[in-house]
Amino acid sequence: MSIDNPCLTCGACCAYFRVSFYFGECVSAGGVVPDHLTVQVSPFHVAMLGTDSKPARCAGLLGDVGCGVRCSMYEQRASTCREFEASWESGEHNPNCDAARAAHGLPPLMPPLQPQLSPDRVA
Repeated sequence: MSIDNPCLTCGACCAYFRVSFYFGECVSAGGVVPDHLTVQVSPFHVAMLGTDSKPARCAGLLGDVGCGVRCSMYEQRASTCREFEASWESGEHNPNCDAARAAHGLPPLMPPLQPQLSPDRVA
């Protein structure tokens, strides 16, 4: 992930949605997602710990939403996380990104996607 990726100054999706996925992605089933960071939500699905109730916040999320964040298990993240894109990241609007950002008082990302600069960073 590029250091200019807006997700590194956001994290709203990780602190808004339930991140559920097929249990086969867990280490115990041959996948990569650490079992101790998941909770069972149905016979064949798990969710990331911390996202199974409201307010949600993934156990893998480090930092402050809207300021500076990172995923502590980025290389081991679930397909749900791998498939979620910031609005306009690939040139397409993602209303779910907007909803998560709005829930945390953040404005929607606007096309074309530009790096989000912090106040102390000069372009």
